[in-house]
Amino acid sequence: MDYFFNFDKLDYLRGEKPEGCILCLVAADDPAVPCLVVFQNELAIVSLNLYPYNPGHLIVFPRRHVVDLRQLTAGERLELDRLTRLSCDVLDGTHRPGGYNIGCNMGLVAGASIDHLHWHIIPRYPREIGIAELLAGKRVLVQDVRETHRILLAAFAAASGS
Repeated sequence: MDYFFNFDKLDYLRGEKPEGCILCLVAADDPAVPCLVVFQNELAIVSLNLYPYNPGHLIVFPRRHVVDLRQLTAGERLELDRLTRLSCDVLDGTHRPGGYNIGCNMGLVAGASIDHLHWHIIPRYPREIGIAELLAGKRVLVQDVRETHRILLAAFAAASGS
């Protein structure tokens, strides 16, 4: 499937990259990377994907730099599982998807574009196909990532009691 061209993403791909792991920079609240974090604690972070597949597309990742799920501590595994479930609960309340694709790509050759273990939580909606997809095999996002960030930041704060 082709996508409408996203000029911001091309600028990002061609532009100068911050030095270091992008998710470690997010965890460090480095101003060199956009902050789309909606929830974080001492073990893990939930953030919007900068280039989402669908509105509400989240990534959940350990704060510590880990590239293989077998490197996670028991506490990190439990917290990542808890935050994945919390993310689905929050998205159910804010976006009301019909289902989810949840998974991780471990390793660059497996499709991981970031070499820091992370799970994608992609909300799926009934009748996602739009006129652009029907006519040209294109995909349209219907919510700006900044609006999604505002909504989910408040929803995660309410759901976690912070």
